[in-house]
Amino acid sequence: MALMTARRLWIWLHRWIGLTLGMLLAAAALLGTLMTVLRPLDEAMHPELFRAPPPTPASLAAVDAQTLRQPLETLRRRAAEEFGPKATLTIRPPREAGESLRAIIRGAAWEGTIYLDPVTVRELGRRGEAEGLANTVFELHSALLLGDTGKAVLAITALAYLALLVTGLILWWPMNAAQWRHAFKLKLDKGTTRSLFDLHRFGGAVLGLLIAVGVASGAWMAWRPIGGWVNALAGDTAPKPPQAGKASGERVPLDLIVAQARARWPDGRLGFVQLGTTDAKPVRLRFRVAGEPHPNGLSSIWAHPVDGHVLAQQRWNELDLAGRSTAWIYPLHAGELFGLANRVITGLVGLALFAMGVTGAWLWWRRRG
Repeated sequence: MALMTARRLWIWLHRWIGLTLGMLLAAAALLGTLMTVLRPLDEAMHPELFRAPPPTPASLAAVDAQTLRQPLETLRRRAAEEFGPKATLTIRPPREAGESLRAIIRGAAWEGTIYLDPVTVRELGRRGEAEGLANTVFELHSALLLGDTGKAVLAITALAYLALLVTGLILWWPMNAAQWRHAFKLKLDKGTTRSLFDLHRFGGAVLGLLIAVGVASGAWMAWRPIGGWVNALAGDTAPKPPQAGKASGERVPLDLIVAQARARWPDGRLGFVQLGTTDAKPVRLRFRVAGEPHPNGLSSIWAHPVDGHVLAQQRWNELDLAGRSTAWIYPLHAGELFGLANRVITGLVGLALFAMGVTGAWLWWRRRG
């Protein structure tokens, strides 16, 4: 009797989590699958933004010598003039020959990305944060276009969906040898409802672990408090950025700060240069060093924004537990770990998660009468 009562409770939980939060997560999974295609497609369709034309004598002659010597400092000053001192600037240098230089702006008046020629700092174009199909889909997938609130909603939804996967596995789990013999059989010739039921059950049982990895990693990436909980359980603490303090001497060009950081980690690839809203906040230079799984790099050097002296540096494997975990979880969730095979698997798992939501809703609708 107790087992039957528990089973009815599991069925109830499985059904209503799936019909509410599960449908939201299924939509997010479909959007995530689209991202694996839209990002490279977007770059291919808009080379004027993502690719920089090779420099010519004429293009170089049209630019003043100061800009050619210090392109990043020129960009910093232009951004401050256009968007004001309260806007943050994140610079993404080219990572391969022919790529554009990208400036990510977060300000009161505008948020988005400016694409520039890395040599002449000529603007190639700009996009708002949710402008363009790829950006809109990404914002929907990662935050429902609701900022931090949307990220929290998706994270809680993902955690609830993990419970849905567990209840589904419990409901599917064979209780004897005879049930095990039929556990993986599909009857696709008994009508639409029976076929979808078998596919729903089979997909959850066979792909459940892969779906759980995708869901859990998505929750981790969406909501920072989860990392804090993990650190608390492990007795670990996330490092705090150093304080810049007062400057000594005149402001040095941003290009010199970057060059000094590159000299410290010649084996690393510079991923981002992050500037704060005031000179009281240090410049953070994010590198991807040898052996680091995160595609953008989490190894950091912090430098004073005025005189450029190094305040602190830390490689990714010296981070707290949550930080080291993110270095692996992000590329796993984004399909960038282990190359093309993982990208294909990630896309297929997203489609499977979407299909689980659709087939579950169909089965409920057909049986409600």
